[in-house]
Amino acid sequence: MALFEQQWVTVQQKTFTKWLNNKISARDIKIQDLVKDLSDGVILIHLLEVLGQESLGRYASKPKLRVQRFENVNKALDFVKGRGIQMTNIGAEDVVDGNRKIILGLIWTLILRFTISDINAEGASAKEGLLLWCQRKTACYDEVEVRDFSASWNNGLAFCALLDIHRPDLIDYDSLDKNDHRGNMQLAFEIASKEIGIPDLLDVEDVCDVAKPDERSLMTYIAYWFHAFSQMERVENAGRRVEKFVTNMQGAWEMQNSFERRMRELLRQIGAQQQEWADARFEGTYVDAKNQATVFTQYKRSQKRKWVAEKSDLVGLLGNIKTKLNTYHLRPYEPPHELSLESLDIAWARIMAAEHQRSKVISDKIRDIKNELRKSFADKANSLALALQTLATSISGLEGDIDDQLRHTQKLSENLKPLDDYLNVIAKIDEQCTEANIEENDFTTYTYDELEYELGLVKSSVSKKLSFLENQMVARNMTNLTPIQLEEFESVFRHFDRDLSNSLTELEFSAALASLGLVYDEDEMHEKFKETCNRGPHVTFEQFIHFMVDVTEDQNSAEQVFDSFKEVADGKPYVTELDLRHSLIPEELIDEMVKTMPEHKGPDLQEDRHLPKYDYITFMDKLMGPGQTNGVANGVH
Repeated sequence: MALFEQQWVTVQQKTFTKWLNNKISARDIKIQDLVKDLSDGVILIHLLEVLGQESLGRYASKPKLRVQRFENVNKALDFVKGRGIQMTNIGAEDVVDGNRKIILGLIWTLILRFTISDINAEGASAKEGLLLWCQRKTACYDEVEVRDFSASWNNGLAFCALLDIHRPDLIDYDSLDKNDHRGNMQLAFEIASKEIGIPDLLDVEDVCDVAKPDERSLMTYIAYWFHAFSQMERVENAGRRVEKFVTNMQGAWEMQNSFERRMRELLRQIGAQQQEWADARFEGTYVDAKNQATVFTQYKRSQKRKWVAEKSDLVGLLGNIKTKLNTYHLRPYEPPHELSLESLDIAWARIMAAEHQRSKVISDKIRDIKNELRKSFADKANSLALALQTLATSISGLEGDIDDQLRHTQKLSENLKPLDDYLNVIAKIDEQCTEANIEENDFTTYTYDELEYELGLVKSSVSKKLSFLENQMVARNMTNLTPIQLEEFESVFRHFDRDLSNSLTELEFSAALASLGLVYDEDEMHEKFKETCNRGPHVTFEQFIHFMVDVTEDQNSAEQVFDSFKEVADGKPYVTELDLRHSLIPEELIDEMVKTMPEHKGPDLQEDRHLPKYDYITFMDKLMGPGQTNGVANGVH
């Protein structure tokens, strides 16, 4: 038992020392002996200033007296208590006198508060949330079963699985020798350190060579994995948000270009149609007038309907453009005056007036041509009828000598050929009248059929008369002849709803979000809790789902996109092409963005000295409208 206790104390001290050195490295400080180096309170104060991101005030930076050490340690402990962090049985003398277990407990309390859980001093909910995150991330690996923060990690496969699920480009999980525990652990630790930037808090032997690895040391180390991958997901989400914003803006720009192109073409077609009607001339025939009427009717059934549909589509498209830009709180779009809806309304009024005039001209022309056809038919029909009557009278009035009647009838028969030609002229006019749908004619009582019939009668009469006379002449001379367009969220909510009240306390709510990979600082989490539950004491299931929908689905307001640019730029007032590529924005969108964003003219960081820098603040200011980014830009350093 003593040996086991000595093992976990040794591992914890080593792990906590590495954790502490990682936190204070920015101040060029490093400790060797956790117990000895914390005894004067100076390193402890440095640590708390880094963790708390504020100064603890004046203290003895080089204490020589015991009382100065006590004052330093008490200042540090008072700061911890002032943060609402509960400490049990920890006093300044424990630190000054080097009580190893108490010091380890103090460091563990700080790890819980500032690394594992930013929102829960006791750490119970955070521990379960972290464990649930590990279980969810490794659930699809048959060889991995994460039950705790101890023996479940002995074979190194859980670490390899976490790498594979987040960065499959860095490890080939399927090719691992699942029995090579030390090799798998060493591989995971090396990739985590070199490629992900996770501090080397544990050694392979701290986990592989003991039956039950130290839980606190493992939790401290795994928490770094959680934060590293959560940050990676946040940067990727920010990149996706920027990508979505630029994609949406490309859509808005394409919609504007489409609106102007289509409006310009519609106005051109309307103007061309007006000019065509103004230039139109009639040949004077019904066929030509009717063809022009048919073209006009086809225009109304086809082209005009397309214009009406296009006019309606353009009104809707302009409304959609304005709605889209308003959704992102960007400057509204107004088309050029000559392409405005007002200009379209004016052009539309003109084409309607021209259309009305065109219809009247065609109708008048057809009416005039019909009247001309009626008169033309009547004149000729009446003339032929008169001629036929004259012929009929002539035939019936023949008498006297047979030889004289025969000579007169033969002359009448010779006059019938011009009457056939005249009837053919009437037939053509009658066809034109039929094409013109003329059914009645007030200028004559005769129809072509009647005239044709009467001419036939006259011809028959003449023929009969000739036959009769010829027969008579023969008879006279001869007497003897005879004639075809929550399973996951619900399970997390139910997991943290301990009392089955269908609601979560603030601690439960924050732990649930942590298990889903959503980590916020203390103040931001408190605000999100108050906003989600509408200032009430608990978050209901419906409120929780609404929150997750808002987060995962992301409304992409202009402010969110601006914050995403800050996230991608790591807080700089400019963004580099390398920043954009690290956020996994597609290459083609990056090329488009660097063409669009203005060059940054201000100071830059040393590491970006030789890289092109782009001013996303001015870029967003132009899209959101002047002065709209001032509030959100204040946080850019």
